[in-house]
Amino acid sequence: MIARAVVDRIAGSVLGAATLPDDVLTDVVSVALGRRVQLGDWAVTALPVSSGAISTESVLHVHGTARQGAEQFPWSVLVKVLRSARHWPGISLVPPPFRQRLIDGYRWRMEADVLTSELPGIMPPGMRTPIVYRSDDLGNDRLALWMEWIDVADQPWDGARFRRTARLLGQLAARRTGPAMADEPTADQPSGLREFVAGPLAQRYLPMLTDRSVCSVLRPYADPQLRLDLIDLSERIPVMLDRLASLPQAIGHGDACPQNLLIPADAPDTVVAIDLSWQHPEAIGFDLGQLLVGLAHSGDLAPEQLPDLHDDLLAAFVQGLQSERCDVDIDDVRYGFDASMVIRSGFMALPWDQLLMAQRGPGFADHLLQRVALTRYLADVGLALPRI
Repeated sequence: MIARAVVDRIAGSVLGAATLPDDVLTDVVSVALGRRVQLGDWAVTALPVSSGAISTESVLHVHGTARQGAEQFPWSVLVKVLRSARHWPGISLVPPPFRQRLIDGYRWRMEADVLTSELPGIMPPGMRTPIVYRSDDLGNDRLALWMEWIDVADQPWDGARFRRTARLLGQLAARRTGPAMADEPTADQPSGLREFVAGPLAQRYLPMLTDRSVCSVLRPYADPQLRLDLIDLSERIPVMLDRLASLPQAIGHGDACPQNLLIPADAPDTVVAIDLSWQHPEAIGFDLGQLLVGLAHSGDLAPEQLPDLHDDLLAAFVQGLQSERCDVDIDDVRYGFDASMVIRSGFMALPWDQLLMAQRGPGFADHLLQRVALTRYLADVGLALPRI
């Protein structure tokens, strides 16, 4: 067995500036377990973080054993270290004219602010946020959130779970729209979708549609019409944004993919909403886009399953609105759903970064074909939108 002092040193090196004194960590673990305990051995496991996660520096699983008298208890907590965009490794890839704007304007503390706001108290029954044990300012534009660890149910998402979640998202939107939205601290923020279009979409992804080297790699896998349709859709974005702005607005989850809606193993009828950092007013129905395409984007849902699921999600979301006495036209919800989804996901579903690589793995062709099918679906949704 590794000596306790060595274990502590290893764990502390992974936690870095987020490391807590033993007595404070004991307090956190005692709250997590609901009883006063003494710490035994503990360790830290670093979890993967997407290279595109601007504000997330690290996600750490801190776990170990504790004891109360003769009894021993396993424990786990999650530590998430948030950072300013200036610490993001990808900041060097941002064009210089846009770089400082991103650093100055990126609300990297949003998740911490939301989880310690009034939002947990207005979530609909059946949906909640993770418990926050403490929030520590680490200095140098970084902070650490110590949160509840969720043991996730080992069951795939089925139609019933999708519909139940869409209904809950509808209820959440209903509770954060109209007069109620005026009380939200982020109600005066601009649309995050507009910021997304002006930033990564315009600066990085749309130019790839006309990049000859990228298109030559894509050509054997995709019908040439797909690229032309995406170019056509890109020219419609300003009209879509204006139409979205005219619809009823709500502040929902913001990034409601299944990966951010955890189902606890010990409470399978509950949804725990994580990564609540996109807290902008958006057209009602906005959350449905990420719910629909999240698993397709990761390769866990076939694109041909999306049309039927789309209609199920729309109906369930509207039911959630109606259960909260929020009367919104289903056609407005449909447009908010579809146009937001096309803008946010339609131009990024292709694995552009892999297309630019000189060497690709053996599964690249299958992966690309799946993403081409997803992009084709999203493009068709966009082309079917009414031109208003």
